[in-house]
Amino acid sequence: MEAFIRARLPVEPVPGVMGVRLHKAGAASGVGRWVGDDAPPPYWAFWWAGGLALAQHLQANPALVAGRRILDLGAGSGLVGIVAARAGAARVTASEVDAHGRAAIALNAALNGVTLAGIESDVMDWPPPVDLVLAGDLFYAPDVAARAMVFLDACVAAGIEVLVGDPGRSPLPLDRVTLLARYTVAETGAPRPASVFAYRR
Repeated sequence: MEAFIRARLPVEPVPGVMGVRLHKAGAASGVGRWVGDDAPPPYWAFWWAGGLALAQHLQANPALVAGRRILDLGAGSGLVGIVAARAGAARVTASEVDAHGRAAIALNAALNGVTLAGIESDVMDWPPPVDLVLAGDLFYAPDVAARAMVFLDACVAAGIEVLVGDPGRSPLPLDRVTLLARYTVAETGAPRPASVFAYRR
């Protein structure tokens, strides 16, 4: 996995996120063919609007994570957790169900000079021992959103703060979030709006 990522996914600066670079799939990467038809789509090989907004928000407001224990939920490329670590988080754990994504997170963390406390698979069975959950682009499908809400409700009930980054996809539960900030991000070309929300029960 790591050899393919190094060889075929070039390192690129993340637009709008100062000082962070990631391995990113391009037109010639062939990542879709590499992972195969039976594997999940390689979402981890790209950056997405919600994660970009969260990353910009943390860089603008490092006190949100400084000295705190962080879970980057549905971490994808690891962008949000990497920014949290660089902003002074005490401990960052990334959760990503795709094994290829976990390999990419490890490479991207090393590339950006940060050490993550752990890179886990599915952690949504009970609230983790963290102070803050960061959830970028998690509300992209109704079934994923429904399970995420159960987990995030449990986190909030346990006193864990939750921040969500999302460009306004339809599964986002607007009745459960409070807008904190809006950003313009470059997800796949033309700039588009994305927002950061506080999640509540």
